[in-house]
Amino acid sequence: MFLCNFEEKTALKALLSRYKLQINWLNDGTAITGSWFGEPEAGIIKNQLYVRSDTPVHSALHESCHYICMDALRRNNLDTDAAGDYDEENGVCYLQILLADYLPEMSQESMMKDMDDWGYTFRLGSAKRWFEEDAEDTQQWLLKHQLIDMNNKPTFQLRQ
Repeated sequence: MFLCNFEEKTALKALLSRYKLQINWLNDGTAITGSWFGEPEAGIIKNQLYVRSDTPVHSALHESCHYICMDALRRNNLDTDAAGDYDEENGVCYLQILLADYLPEMSQESMMKDMDDWGYTFRLGSAKRWFEEDAEDTQQWLLKHQLIDMNNKPTFQLRQ
């Protein structure tokens, strides 16, 4: 499982800053502010992401993608529980897979493996099968909200 260690700091910061997200790197052993799933999972409050060196990258991207995929009113009130509906949750999972390619130590393949290892569940049994065979409705949702383009690339915009 890929962790938010020293090698990922610069790349993760550069990627998430494109979405106006700020990363708060916490010392090991420090409680993670805003963590819905508990430590070592990432936490989020408004545009502040909280991680430690033992936080999985998939968790940091998942919480970040919630921020990206929610509307402005929810973003302004975000505190720990991202909530969201079924379509948004799928959008979050899909976008975090796409964003994995923007981190030098990650890839879409490794992100999907980490998601499976953590316990994300998909109708077809794996993140890879869902992403490749069953996510057309999710792609349409992301396109509708201008979060990806027609080439299936992130637009680096927040949902309006």
